[in-house]
Amino acid sequence: LAKAVATQCVVFNCSEGLDAAAMAKFFKGLAACGAWSCFDEFNRIDVEVLSVVAQQMLAIQTALGARAGAIQFEGATLRLHAGCAIFITMNPGYAGRAELPDNLQALFRPCAMMVPDYAQIAEISLHAGGFHEARPCARKLVGCLRLCSEQLSKRDHYDWGMRAVKAVIVAATQLKAAKHTARGEAQAADAGAFSRQGSSFGGAA
Repeated sequence: LAKAVATQCVVFNCSEGLDAAAMAKFFKGLAACGAWSCFDEFNRIDVEVLSVVAQQMLAIQTALGARAGAIQFEGATLRLHAGCAIFITMNPGYAGRAELPDNLQALFRPCAMMVPDYAQIAEISLHAGGFHEARPCARKLVGCLRLCSEQLSKRDHYDWGMRAVKAVIVAATQLKAAKHTARGEAQAADAGAFSRQGSSFGGAA
């Protein structure tokens, strides 16, 4: 969407180490330059920090609603660009994720996301990794992970989603590249040995 409307969009991966001061600096930059920001896995931030962040976002949203040209934010007066916007993504079912406070949930409009086609993504990734039979391999990989999610016990540390698909494909691509490199080195060594052997025969003649 940002690309379609020619607007800068900064994607930020949230983690447990973020504090309110770091988020305030981020919001100051967004408010001043008018960029968009997407905070990925926003609910990984600690609940205590989220409560403060909710007040910071509310201050920016209130100023935008009032069409103010400037804003008092965290002890500083900032020029407010009307084009700035904040988006968040979250995975509620994952381990280590916090529930958003009610005052923070009220600031956002929920949007449902579709489940991607894992088999198609895996097929394209395998093709990019140099696999000729990418489609059957992708189907088998996705089918195996689906069976794991259905048959194995439910644990928080189990993840049979896109992360697992990506991890397997990356490992397979690395193994294939290492095998190809080793084969090339072996062929080069054989060619060198044959060349030296031919030279010795020529010298003897």
